[in-house]
Amino acid sequence: MKLTDLLKKLEYECEQGSTDLEIGQVVHDSRKITEGCLFICVRGANFDGHDFAAEAVEKGARVLVVSREVPEVAGKDVTVIRVADTRYALAFISAAYFGYPAEKLRVIGVTGTKGKTTTTYMVKSILENAGYKVGLVGTIEVIIGRERIHAGNTTPESYALQEYFARMVEAGMDAVVMEVSSQGLMLHRTQGFVFDLGIFTNLEPDHIGPNEHSSFEEYQRCKGLLFKQCRVGIVNGDDSHVDAVLEGHTCQVERYGMGESNDLRAEQVRLVRKPGELGVAFRVEGLMDFDVEVPTPGRFSVYNALTAIAICRHFNVREDDIKRALLAVRVKGRIEMVKVPGPFTLLIDYAHNAMALESLLVTLREYEPNRLVCLFGCGGNRSRQRRYEMGEISGRLADLTIITSDNPRFEEPQAIIDDIKTGMARTEGAYVEICDRKEAIRYAITHGQEGDIIILAGKGHEDYQEIQGVQYPMDERVLIREILAEESQN
Repeated sequence: MKLTDLLKKLEYECEQGSTDLEIGQVVHDSRKITEGCLFICVRGANFDGHDFAAEAVEKGARVLVVSREVPEVAGKDVTVIRVADTRYALAFISAAYFGYPAEKLRVIGVTGTKGKTTTTYMVKSILENAGYKVGLVGTIEVIIGRERIHAGNTTPESYALQEYFARMVEAGMDAVVMEVSSQGLMLHRTQGFVFDLGIFTNLEPDHIGPNEHSSFEEYQRCKGLLFKQCRVGIVNGDDSHVDAVLEGHTCQVERYGMGESNDLRAEQVRLVRKPGELGVAFRVEGLMDFDVEVPTPGRFSVYNALTAIAICRHFNVREDDIKRALLAVRVKGRIEMVKVPGPFTLLIDYAHNAMALESLLVTLREYEPNRLVCLFGCGGNRSRQRRYEMGEISGRLADLTIITSDNPRFEEPQAIIDDIKTGMARTEGAYVEICDRKEAIRYAITHGQEGDIIILAGKGHEDYQEIQGVQYPMDERVLIREILAEESQN
């Protein structure tokens, strides 16, 4: 591919060499440099690609894309292209390299603190029910037809994202629905194309720290970048931060929510409880008009479903297709119901911080369980404050807390449990501690009472436990099956 074609949507300066070149491959990882490639010197959290510029030339790189001087390659047989930001350049060069695949798909991007994963699966389910072929990019996995690829980041690096898009086009996909993280927006992973639909679910303080966002204001600003890169913005009009997120937007805007001023509204909301299942039903008003039921509980399930409906309206999906798809959709590790023979309801959820756990437990309380039982642990090498907060929240909102292990990483599991108990001590909540997670789940199941709601929190879709730098297989669904089989033999 011609270098000029790769660079045509970028502002750049050719500091050395010629742009009249054929490029064999685009590379941004110094370990993957090949003869005749273009190497983009990306600055990361731990490594700076500029430090590998000389090595890249020695390995045969034909072009370097840089954002600062690399004097060590001056006079060598290599073209040096200077840009303002190499991450931004990576996105546009990758899009060109793969033939601008996003232009051949309808691209839906969902951003927000909560609800991204569930919303993307709901949208995929509804659109496929209506006959569309839909790819998915998200926290759990990338789905291209029947192929499922484990996800490393919520929003992949721009080169990987464009490659996924290209593979979706090749597989005959009509659309792709993807989670768009604030980090992904900040690091330009979603540049190089325009979203057909950009979605905002909600905003709460999260992802603020040394390796993420410096402040809530920056986090909010990064979320808002999506609405300068989409044609139509669909936003939660009930969220208190929606106007700030939309500041400077360049798209057409639609609002959804429960408030009267929204274009698409949920009204007459009611809880649904069936044996082993919790759900919610409501009436859609405004831009559409029909009744719908969702087999997941609580107010946030209403918002997730309403978000999906607002999106699928743009695909002219029939009401019957929407209703059927929402009843069928299941998202791994997101208020996931697990059928068990006991007279109680068992759920798995990814809630792994105080905000998510509180939201989940408050929601489940609305279903008036006999007891609300919360099993959770906390990750090692993470904030101790999170442990205190989660312990206090569970102690305050659950009837019984089962404290166990999560991903201890390089910490002692018991030390983490002791921190959780510090938070528990601020409440009068009852608890037991069982370090081994399988045995903790066994205790929850064998001590379940009629009408209980038991929530296994923290692991969600994860199928491993990380101990001392090693990920050991551990899927809570598998553990439950093993426990039920073992108990049936006793």
